Amino acid sequence: MNRVKVLFFANLRALAGTREMEIVLPDNILVRDARQIIFQEVPQIASAMKSTLVAVNHEFAMEDDVIPPGAEIALFPPVSGGSTANDLTITLISVEALDLDHLQEQITTPETGAVCFFSGMVRGITKRDNPHQTEYLEYEAYPEMAESKMRQIAGEIRLRWPSIQGIVIVQRIGKLQPGTPTLVIGCSAAHRDTGVFDAARYGIDRLKEIVPVWKKEVGSDGEHWVEGHYIPKPED
Repeated sequence: MNRVKVLFFANLRALAGTREMEIVLPDNILVRDARQIIFQEVPQIASAMKSTLVAVNHEFAMEDDVIPPGAEIALFPPVSGGSTANDLTITLISVEALDLDHLQEQITTPETGAVCFFSGMVRGITKRDNPHQTEYLEYEAYPEMAESKMRQIAGEIRLRWPSIQGIVIVQRIGKLQPGTPTLVIGCSAAHRDTGVFDAARYGIDRLKEIVPVWKKEVGSDGEHWVEGHYIPKPED
């Protein structure tokens, strides 16, 4: 038999009433079968079964993957949208305020002539789709996997835009008020026409797909976890 650790994030953690637990699974069990056992063990999360994603040892798991011995299994909804490497790549989950000047210094060289930043922030008033006011957002992450996926995104950017010199991807977590920056994605290059705009846009789009970060929105109409819709593919 295989004893594994199971982690719950975002709305699943709230439903389960715990962040982690240990269970025993049969040897060589597939992800789809392990998922069923976990939901039987924790029936209060059954309402979220259809939208739940699974990661095994910090990587997205497909239904036909085998659970290895002693694995760390994470269950979470589709994402709602650190380390410093020698190649000017910074990826970080942070509880600290974001300092754009400091981050820019870390991804520039004497040859840098252009830096493009995308900075997301907490929106206090939403007018389109479902108009409402937001009192604050509470961000949560699966840090080890999140930073790994951020590094993956940086690698994808470098393959698509070889002229990029530096990349920074930083996501804040915790309780954040309207007007507060929540994330920064920055790319530097020698010239502005070498892909910095497209690379930064690609970075935020991919982060919303594969980096396990979630947000709980709190407003006058109550609170709810915001879920995405992207289902990871094997290549993710």
